[in-house]
Amino acid sequence: MIQIDRRIFLHFDYILILLILPIITTSYFLVHELHPVLAQKQLIYFGAGTVVFLFFFMVPIRRMLWVIPIIYWSNVLLLVSVYFLGVSKLGAKRWLEIPLIHMTIQPSELMKIAFIMMLGYLIYQKPPDERYGYGLKDFIRFSFYIWIPFFLILKEPDLGSAMVLLLVGYGVLFIIGVNHKIWITILLAIVLSSPLIYSHLHSYQKKRITDFLSEKPSYHVRQSVIAIGSGGLYGQSKEGATQTHLKFLPIAVSDFIFAFYVERLGFLGSLFLLVFYGLIIVHLLMVVRYMKSNYLIQSVAASLAILFFLYSGINIAMTIGYAPVVGLPLPLFSYGGTSFISFMILIGILENLLSFRHDTLYDSIKFE
Repeated sequence: MIQIDRRIFLHFDYILILLILPIITTSYFLVHELHPVLAQKQLIYFGAGTVVFLFFFMVPIRRMLWVIPIIYWSNVLLLVSVYFLGVSKLGAKRWLEIPLIHMTIQPSELMKIAFIMMLGYLIYQKPPDERYGYGLKDFIRFSFYIWIPFFLILKEPDLGSAMVLLLVGYGVLFIIGVNHKIWITILLAIVLSSPLIYSHLHSYQKKRITDFLSEKPSYHVRQSVIAIGSGGLYGQSKEGATQTHLKFLPIAVSDFIFAFYVERLGFLGSLFLLVFYGLIIVHLLMVVRYMKSNYLIQSVAASLAILFFLYSGINIAMTIGYAPVVGLPLPLFSYGGTSFISFMILIGILENLLSFRHDTLYDSIKFE
């Protein structure tokens, strides 16, 4: 029999779980309608996500903080090894093959979790000045840990994942507190160096930007916009959703699942989804504000809020032609296991830090 201190359940963030459940169930409904076989695989991903969520919820994270730098640098080594031993797919070298079982892993996805935890660990170890925030010396120190994975992932090349890490890293520092003079200097540097940055992009990355800026969008975006427009106010029936079911809309259950969703459920349905993403982000930011003195919780909650904002915002903007096409899935909604499991791990870590916010609560779990 398991005995658990009821304070753990009092500290558990039920609201966050209630907000993500409708997103997950709606995703399954859409995937099952279009590809029943993929829906069965999606159930496996859901099961795996639940398992990792429970695992990270039960692990005594606060007593194992010393492991975080080891995990971070181990992931850096994995990213370096991709350069020498990586498997190439579609012109990018982002994967490592696991010997004997012939499966591949994508170290950049693993790095997101290690990176967020490392950032939280560093802030926890040295909190900012309450009045002025972090100064230049500390900002450079944080930047060192941000730019290492950024450059390694950019080299693969994977500009989307690299930019996500960069924005999450500096977004968390902005929320936690950095001297405003530093941000003004960075903004000016970005504006002045933008032509140089563009000149160093890969040709396919430049093409995505020019396609986005041109009057004639790419085939994927055109079909996506048509699907969204055909959804109208209330959406189409299964038989009427011809853009999706006649396969005019490519990648309908992953990158462009939002277009499929709007074609089926219309403008009102899209508001339902956007409201839930908005509530998740606002709720996580409220956790950041409420946990003012707990920098570890603040860092993880802020990271999750930024991830939800970036992934959902960029993916939806991409499907309606307001952002270049990049491989960022709709969080907890697009078909696929890697992104889903990554988010579930981070949610499990946040729930752990909230529920066991007092270290002694780890001792309250007894197996008899």
